Amino acid sequence: MTTVAVRKNSKTYDMVYIGVFAVLMAICSWISIPVAIPFTLQTLGVCLCGGILGGKRGIMVILVYILLGAAGLPVFAGFSSGIGVLLGPTGGYIIGFIFSMLVMWGIEAVAGRKTWVMAFAMIAAIIACYVFGTVWFMIVYGRNGGQISLGAALGMCVIPFLLPDLLKVALALGITKRLEKAIRL
Repeated sequence: MTTVAVRKNSKTYDMVYIGVFAVLMAICSWISIPVAIPFTLQTLGVCLCGGILGGKRGIMVILVYILLGAAGLPVFAGFSSGIGVLLGPTGGYIIGFIFSMLVMWGIEAVAGRKTWVMAFAMIAAIIACYVFGTVWFMIVYGRNGGQISLGAALGMCVIPFLLPDLLKVALALGITKRLEKAIRL
């Protein structure tokens, strides 16, 4: 496989990568198993963004993705969109992607891009999303008339996703390391 070098400071390349990965995020959200909180490939997309593009461009991808959905483009799970989705019970997980990317960016800045560091950063990113999204879920659920305990929220919103998300981390890490050898971003 040949190596393609890309100038790191090129704004044009940055915009193209951000756009392509925002589309990748949308595609990952459309691949979904519908349940109360849908099983999607969004966390795979988040890990790929941070792993392949790095923190700075990765955070831009997430912001563009969220803004596209807020503006009404059907980029969220189930081809949904709008502020209502973001403010709904599961919207915290989408907004939590911002925190996920910030965590990955911070770990990368401190510890570099070694394989074990990237694996740790991806797992920490998903945990950040779980924390923000679950707190959000509990607040919105409570405002809509039903109280929910932390245990019940974790049972609904986190525990069923642990194994699939670990598999997504492994896949994202493998793809990231494979592409690092082929493309120098």
